[in-house]
Amino acid sequence: MTAFILVAGAHTGGWVWDEVAAGLSAAGAQAYAVTLTGMDAEGSRQEAEGIELATHVEELVRIVDGVEAPDVVLVGHCYGIHPVRGAADRRPGRIARIVHVDVGIPRDGDPALALVPDQAVRERVMRLAGDDGGDGDGDGSMPPPGPGEWQRWGSAEGLSEEALARLAERAVPQPLATLTRPLRLTGAASELPTTGILCTANGSSIAVVEAMVGMGDPAFQALADPHVSFFELATGHWPMLSAPRELVEVLLLAAAGEGHRVGAEVRERPAHLRPFLMDVKERPRERTGRVDLHLPDAEGPRPAVLFVHGGPVHAAARPTPRDWPAFVGYGQYVAGLGAVGATVDHGLHDLTAFGRAADDVAGAVELVRADPRVDGDRVALWFLSAGGLLAADWLRTPPPWLRCVAASYPVLAPLPGWGLSGDRFRPVSAVGGAGRLPIVLTRVGLERPEIAVTVEEFVAAADDCGAAVEVIDLPRGHHGFETADPTAASRDAVERAVRSVLGHLGERPQVH
Repeated sequence: MTAFILVAGAHTGGWVWDEVAAGLSAAGAQAYAVTLTGMDAEGSRQEAEGIELATHVEELVRIVDGVEAPDVVLVGHCYGIHPVRGAADRRPGRIARIVHVDVGIPRDGDPALALVPDQAVRERVMRLAGDDGGDGDGDGSMPPPGPGEWQRWGSAEGLSEEALARLAERAVPQPLATLTRPLRLTGAASELPTTGILCTANGSSIAVVEAMVGMGDPAFQALADPHVSFFELATGHWPMLSAPRELVEVLLLAAAGEGHRVGAEVRERPAHLRPFLMDVKERPRERTGRVDLHLPDAEGPRPAVLFVHGGPVHAAARPTPRDWPAFVGYGQYVAGLGAVGATVDHGLHDLTAFGRAADDVAGAVELVRADPRVDGDRVALWFLSAGGLLAADWLRTPPPWLRCVAASYPVLAPLPGWGLSGDRFRPVSAVGGAGRLPIVLTRVGLERPEIAVTVEEFVAAADDCGAAVEVIDLPRGHHGFETADPTAASRDAVERAVRSVLGHLGERPQVH
């Protein structure tokens, strides 16, 4: 018999697992829905002093020791994964599998706060902890989210009004030290079978995992190990409340060793390192700092197109984006048509770094415009993938020298779980300021649903304000089609988009 130990996230207790526990029991398994110390209504009225992450780890170890079933599956949601990983590290021989419910993998030394997506929440916790102790490790507590604030912890997609009311009614303060104290791991549980249940409405999916593994981020390489499996649920961050039956099904499948594996081929030849979809004649290429210039065979200052990559791309990833075949290909292709093609390695190394990336792009623009071979009054910016969020600054108040903004399979509003509040990196909101600035949007039909929604929102917002958007559709195209889909239709989409952009720069593309 398998025993599932279910550990809840921040501000909640074992009650969130009621329906899941009942379903597991009905299937013949044992289910232990854990309410950790201080996380019930009575305990929350007591002082939080002395309750920290280690308290919950030790408590969970005692629970594991008391289970007689031969196979123990530890299931952690949100904050709950931290005591789960800590307990598994202490009792690796008793654990058959660890299941992550819509949450990443914490490392040794990580506080639970590190996996909280919303920067405002992180800052509030540290402010409260500092107020209590002055060192960020205070013994106070974090009040539960108010009405309408639950989405700061994750997407509320799929939650009924009743479920939201239940969350609000039963939520309790979270002891600060459970969020700020580091998780201590010896590595004893690092080889245990692990399953990730990814909630697509919260921005996570198998496609995202495969992309991150392929990007070369060292933190993601372990996810391609055969002992790691994945499932997807089309719901938000609280599947135990929004999709309990489906969650029961995948928990049982996970315990049986089922699930999608990220194959070794993703690491060996990721899509973004495959060849560019067309052969282009080699042109001179110069590197200055973060920027590469691909130079045309032409006299006098030429218009320029700066290509902006997406991400996050880990700082240690090699090659860096400006050496990826797609960006080299775009730069060389534009140069072959008579304009300067520019690429930039910006600092979007994690989801907290959009501000730094925006500064890097602005610096690259200044460098490109200042080059004597560039006509600084005829520049286009071309954003790809998550780099699309960086377009917002330029759409909101376009400078006169910006003749066109292009975007290919872009993310045009922050995805759930990315923790980006406000409108700065939200092109859907910024497009109202674009006026008659030409916008060339390449839209792929096989886009990930959570990204496709942002594109449709952008197109609708552009229609409402009369923005000059040209949409180039590639119905059978995937995200990153320039290296993933080397088809005639894909080549036609690139040619149409490039020629449209150069046309807005007042440049008749040369024959190459």
